[in-house]
Amino acid sequence: MSRLISLKQLHYLITLYDHQHFGRAATACFISQSTLSAAITNLEETLEAQLLERDHKTFLFTPLGEEIVRRSRLIIEQSNDLLDYVQSQGKVMQGKFYLGVIPTIAPFILSELQDLCQQLYPELSLFIREDTTENVLNYLKEGKLDLVILALPYQTQDFQTQILCKDYFKLVLPQTWSHKGFDQEINKLPENSIFLLEKEHCLTGHALQACQLKESKKINHFFATSLHTLIQMVSHQPGITFLPNLAINSGILTGTDLVSLPLKTNQAYREIGVAWRTTSHKTQNYILLTELIKQIVVKKCDDAP
Repeated sequence: MSRLISLKQLHYLITLYDHQHFGRAATACFISQSTLSAAITNLEETLEAQLLERDHKTFLFTPLGEEIVRRSRLIIEQSNDLLDYVQSQGKVMQGKFYLGVIPTIAPFILSELQDLCQQLYPELSLFIREDTTENVLNYLKEGKLDLVILALPYQTQDFQTQILCKDYFKLVLPQTWSHKGFDQEINKLPENSIFLLEKEHCLTGHALQACQLKESKKINHFFATSLHTLIQMVSHQPGITFLPNLAINSGILTGTDLVSLPLKTNQAYREIGVAWRTTSHKTQNYILLTELIKQIVVKKCDDAP
């Protein structure tokens, strides 16, 4: 093998693997489909190996091709780390940093986190993406994010994780319902009275599991797209929901007729944590930023039962 492989070729290969479609992958790479096809063929010739099994209109990555994709991700990541290292002149907490946060955490910590970063690390440029857990972890895997703030438990076996604190759930309901004892016996709730977020938000799964909600008839079949919409639904239907201390202590119920009550169990909580790639060389940055995040969430998640 006399010719060298280019990073662009590896990027094309990874994109094709992620999209599993030449047309969509070409669009994502801002090139024509024929250019992408030629680049993949050229890469195979350079490697003297078959990466794809091609049929008339379909293709399948060979086992070797899948391994090359995995190794290509590492190479791309290391090349990006090298560029970041040069731009920051080898100093920690300088240059660009890409942070992912899930929607049930982001609104309650980002303002304070950005202020702290500006005060302590003015040379750090923080770029933030708010998205679902599934999406931010995919971006993390693809090297598009450096660190993710998320709620656990969640499948994160591909990443290094660190738990920062427990975030306990409370029962949220109209003040006029607060004397009915629903905080002690959830089974007394009327049918369709429990409102939750859409299932793509991990908060729903955490609430169902932590609060041991098993009777589907109690759960309303209309789901909210955001926490603020959820609050409006509970207030006007009326009904109840379960919210974590992070949201409640941040004032999400301010200006509403809703109150929060502790649950009788001490097992109703989610864990707030961070995740990063084990292959990354920015470990010192992760440690320092995680300490800032921990300061904020521990304070705002206080008031455990």
